[in-house]
Amino acid sequence: MMVAHLILVHAHPDQLRRLINRLSFQDSVFFIHVDLKSDIQDFKLALGNNSNIHFVKNRVNIQWATYSMVQATLNGFKEIVASGLNVDYVNLLSAQDYPIKSSNDFHLFLKENPGKAFMHCLDVATEWTEAISRIKEYHFNHWHFPGKFKIQNLVNFILPNRKMPEHLIPVGRSQWFTISLKHIVFLINRLETSPHIVKFFRYSWAPDELVFQTLLFNSSFKEDIISNNLRYIDWSEGQKNPKMLTKVDFSLMMQSGKFFARKFAHNDEVLNMIDEAIQ
Repeated sequence: MMVAHLILVHAHPDQLRRLINRLSFQDSVFFIHVDLKSDIQDFKLALGNNSNIHFVKNRVNIQWATYSMVQATLNGFKEIVASGLNVDYVNLLSAQDYPIKSSNDFHLFLKENPGKAFMHCLDVATEWTEAISRIKEYHFNHWHFPGKFKIQNLVNFILPNRKMPEHLIPVGRSQWFTISLKHIVFLINRLETSPHIVKFFRYSWAPDELVFQTLLFNSSFKEDIISNNLRYIDWSEGQKNPKMLTKVDFSLMMQSGKFFARKFAHNDEVLNMIDEAIQ
């Protein structure tokens, strides 16, 4: 059971190194997307020469809550497929994630669940209603000039609500997931052959939390989806970003039954507690 960990990173090379060391396993490879704004040499120096580590060549300048996050992820998918490696699962992470179970447990779990897609697929209309505006309204957060939000508000006032292309049912929530290679191939082909879908999501808020889930949910792979992304994430603070996890969260996350947790600050002491617990 070969797992390709696709990790998106922009800072703290030593935090990335620690994550990779913890995830390293006999059947694992790593594809690292370093934000184009960051110096990739810092990360290459931190990780050294390792045949299991591949740096994504087609890097993206990632801007928060824009399609750039989707593009960075998609570029990583493409390079995983192009590598020719016999990958079974692709595990999408950020460098602020950390495993809370052993790699052996994770690989065994995937081996026992071949061909599944572990990703949040909450129905926007009924279960994740706060995301309705992401779809119905135009969002210009990817534009870069003064007054863009005034134009955005005017456009949304004048024009009717947007509608999903192809009558797709929108689902999603967390952008982080673990899915099979067949799903990766499908998603690449779907987006490459559907410029109208790409255009729609370019004008959506945080499309990385919607696009991959929606396309897979509205496909023949729907039955593969398990609406559990295997991650412990605490949204209790009601912010746009999840709570930063610390030692006070240790018991809850370790008892969650999840395989990963996020987010963690650089070198927080809770990471040592996790290491000791999953030796």
